[in-house]
Amino acid sequence: MRELIFKMERPDLVKEGQEVEVVEFPLPTSWYYVIEPAVAMSANIPLTQRLKTNKGKITKIEESSDVGWYLTVEFNE
Repeated sequence: MRELIFKMERPDLVKEGQEVEVVEFPLPTSWYYVIEPAVAMSANIPLTQRLKTNKGKITKIEESSDVGWYLTVEFNE
């Protein structure tokens, strides 16, 4: 199992336990991932740590008082 953190800026777009699909976007030296349909975005991930699957499950949603919500998504790799 592998976990990634995603940042969400609007409330109640997804729920804990929900299966989600991510889309991968390349950068010159890394990747980033977006939960479809544009729900949340990951931090930049080094090229050597690219995801091997595009489907995951939300295991935790944490509210941050100043920046929105953080989603922990578990990927079965």
